[in-house]
Amino acid sequence: MPTYPEGVPCWADATLPDLAAGKAFYGELFGWTFDEGAAEFGHYTQAFSDGVPVAGLSPQLPGQEVPPAWVLYFASPDVSATATRIREQGGQLLAEPMEVGDLGAMLLGWDPGGVLFGVWQPGRHRGFGKVDAPGAFVWSEVVTRDPEAADAFFPKVFPFRARRMGGDEGMDYRVWNVGDQMVGGRYSPAPDEPTVAPRIDVYYAVPDCDAAVATVERLGGTVRNGPTDSPFGRMAAITDPQGASLSVIDVATTKGEPPPLEP
Repeated sequence: MPTYPEGVPCWADATLPDLAAGKAFYGELFGWTFDEGAAEFGHYTQAFSDGVPVAGLSPQLPGQEVPPAWVLYFASPDVSATATRIREQGGQLLAEPMEVGDLGAMLLGWDPGGVLFGVWQPGRHRGFGKVDAPGAFVWSEVVTRDPEAADAFFPKVFPFRARRMGGDEGMDYRVWNVGDQMVGGRYSPAPDEPTVAPRIDVYYAVPDCDAAVATVERLGGTVRNGPTDSPFGRMAAITDPQGASLSVIDVATTKGEPPPLEP
């Protein structure tokens, strides 16, 4: 099981009103299998690809105000210390630091622009069992209309080094590194793009983006954008039948050269 340095995405889960329907949808889309989910943890269910954990599905609790959504978790060696930095940098906490049995500790927070994210301090549960492979997490990016807030907040809460992606003067995109590892991005839509809620887009790899899109539509989901070719893979943004959004990408099918990154 990998060990994730501080600030590296280490887990993602979706909160859904209908857990059984979510298992049916994602099981067919990604080929995932699932555990039963322990009652002591609210029937939180882990998804597996090739026998290793790659995501979680959580049933929406009665009275829970958070809409169906995917949440990305960044690794932390001390979730309480991370919570302090979140507050110091103008963020807010949706869920205060809490122990999850012997699995680890977590929190949920917002950046000053309203981007929801999680933090995970590993215990027995280390996080993703694999990444960068079909059925597994491969990338994430903060999408926000308040890039100044995100750029000031995230690199002070986590050990991110930000670099601007060039090549398109109309695109406002930053790439975040932890050490030499690229761990995510920050994207600000252009003024003429449709209004979007602040969020973190989570990308999962598929062997064939077009086949994945066809599966999404057949199962009652929505394709919000794509499939689109890029230097990083052929990708599409989707929403599952319950309203939770994520992206799928075939990283083996690329087109063009990656744009340069500023030092």
